[in-house]
Amino acid sequence: MNILWDFDGTLFDTYPALVEGFVSLSQKDLDRSEVLKWLKKDSKTAFKHYGISEEKRIEYQNLHNHYSKLYSRPFDHLENALAAAANNIIVTHRDKESTIYLLEKFHLATYFKEIVSVEEQGFTRKPHRSSYEFVLKSHNIDLVVGDRELDLIPARQLKIKTVAFQNPNIEADFQIASYADFIPMVLNPLQETKQNF
Repeated sequence: MNILWDFDGTLFDTYPALVEGFVSLSQKDLDRSEVLKWLKKDSKTAFKHYGISEEKRIEYQNLHNHYSKLYSRPFDHLENALAAAANNIIVTHRDKESTIYLLEKFHLATYFKEIVSVEEQGFTRKPHRSSYEFVLKSHNIDLVVGDRELDLIPARQLKIKTVAFQNPNIEADFQIASYADFIPMVLNPLQETKQNF
């Protein structure tokens, strides 16, 4: 089973860091739970909503990378889910350096075959599918796991099965709230379907 993963909010709980970075960028005392709601849609929408210029995106990435090195952790039971896959690939808007830093900090780097940093490698931001098409050139992907609509749109366009993580409001083939459910509720049913073909 070859799995493509989003990073922020899917593999790691980076939302506290994303929120801190955003609040710091805005230089206002924003309601953090409100900020989180907007960021869960996507950062472009959050920038617009709070009247922050897109020109500040690099500054925002630097801030949230700084906070994520301090606060971010992998979700519980993630390692079992990763170990159950043949190959794991990451496609993220995060820069490669901070992605590798966090994976190494929590001893998870060896589980990943490839990391695609969307903008750093010159691809259009998700939900554009160019970064997924790039991965498909060298890996046959069976499943895409993400926590936002923009992670799953390219997968649906490319006819790849999807898993929504901790977000029941988005369309997906599978919905899970914890990685404890990943093997019994996603991988096992998928394997059975494959064997029946």
